[in-house]
Amino acid sequence: MARYKHIDTSPRFIAVDLERQLHPGTFEHALNYLVDHRLDLSRFDARYKNDLTGATAYPPAMLLKVVLFAYSRGIVSSRGIERACTEHVTFIALSGDSAPHFTTFADFVSTLGAEIKPLFTEVLLICDQMGLIGREMFAIDGVKLPSNASKAKSGTRGDIERQAGKMEAAAQAMLARHRENDALAVEPNVAAKEVRQIERLDQEAAQMRQWLSANPDERKGAKGKVVKSNRTDNESAKMATSKGVIQGYVGVAAVDGRHQIIVEAQAHGSGSEQALLLPVVNAAAPLCTPDTLITADAGYHSEANLKALAEQDRPALIADNQMRKRDERFKDQAKYKAQPDPLYDKAHPKKTAGHYRPRDFIYDPKAGTCLCPAGKSLYQNGANCKHSGHLAVKFQGALRDCGPCTQRDKCLRKPETTKTRQVSFFRGKTPGGKVSYTELMKRAIDSERGRALYGRRFATVEPVFGNLRYNKGLDRFTLRGQRKVDTQWKLFCLVHNIEKLAHHGVAQ
Repeated sequence: MARYKHIDTSPRFIAVDLERQLHPGTFEHALNYLVDHRLDLSRFDARYKNDLTGATAYPPAMLLKVVLFAYSRGIVSSRGIERACTEHVTFIALSGDSAPHFTTFADFVSTLGAEIKPLFTEVLLICDQMGLIGREMFAIDGVKLPSNASKAKSGTRGDIERQAGKMEAAAQAMLARHRENDALAVEPNVAAKEVRQIERLDQEAAQMRQWLSANPDERKGAKGKVVKSNRTDNESAKMATSKGVIQGYVGVAAVDGRHQIIVEAQAHGSGSEQALLLPVVNAAAPLCTPDTLITADAGYHSEANLKALAEQDRPALIADNQMRKRDERFKDQAKYKAQPDPLYDKAHPKKTAGHYRPRDFIYDPKAGTCLCPAGKSLYQNGANCKHSGHLAVKFQGALRDCGPCTQRDKCLRKPETTKTRQVSFFRGKTPGGKVSYTELMKRAIDSERGRALYGRRFATVEPVFGNLRYNKGLDRFTLRGQRKVDTQWKLFCLVHNIEKLAHHGVAQ
């Protein structure tokens, strides 16, 4: 029988040159080179006051290397990072076999807000020096991710006050019932369970009252409208996604079209994407040229945004909700859409129209006639009516026809008060009227050149989000507060940019 040497796959004592574990061409090698030789970390010195007394601190360079490498491997938990520094040879090499406590990593990440922006900018400058930023097109988009906040603890101040009142009333009712049953033979475990439940209700109600006193004002959205607050993270927001409603933040990124370098990254606790376009554009302005094209999807489209971009003389292609319906290339898209998954599709089913719409009427523009669904002729009572800058032809039914009609319930919204039906057919813009910025953008994006340029947006920004969400494992934000979440989002985007530098041989 053949005999083989024993292979020990878990040796405990082995001589390893840690520096040689960082192989050239890898992400960790590029990260180690950039942090040690290209990034200015002197701004971290202001954190420490141990020049003459006090314990020595872990070098910020080492902590930054370990955190960024951990994020590149999908390890976000500070306890997971600590464990990796004792078990994974690459982490041991980057940390110099120092194995910091998990609280050290947690404190470093959560207090990194003031230093992360300069670091992000320095890496961008290195990318620019290597010719990785083309400045031809910046594609802007965002990804909505849940955060470390409970969706159940959201509501306006009135909602939270009502919840606290209900809990206090329930606790009092249970306490009164418990006192009534004291004279009866109640099982001890049942009584103890009720006492614990009363204590829990009182504690929840007290936390709500404390939160209300600490937050006396309603939270306002971008347009001044009252939005729901959250008792665990009041800077997060409820956001509608394809998988349902989440409590979290939206991470916005502006991506260069040449090599998919992220030139600007921001995280906001707002479900309105329209309010996020201009802050990202203004932050990325130093990297723009007069010919840099800004592209974004329909979520960022608004007349105010288009006006602001036009006033800045900024070339832009911002889609609107009807863009694909006007594009002949997407006329057959409905038959290629997959059936919705009943387990994950949380969207409300579309309601069919309950009343007759203008398309149900037979309109002949040449003859100037109109027939209702019941076959009755309507008379024209306006040929050049103006509605929001559009010209329309108006028709109205005769009282002798609409009065006794058996289809009044389907034709009129209020058949008991409305006597006759009116219908309008639009036939174009008002001549000589001022053209809106939305109309100008439609003309630009519907042109052959506009469609070709805008078509590059999807291939520019979506692979970046795919890399961050699936390759790097970014499925949620683990911190609370807009500043901390913004830091975590920038760290992940920093990982993406350093990975690009590694692929282009920055340390070779």
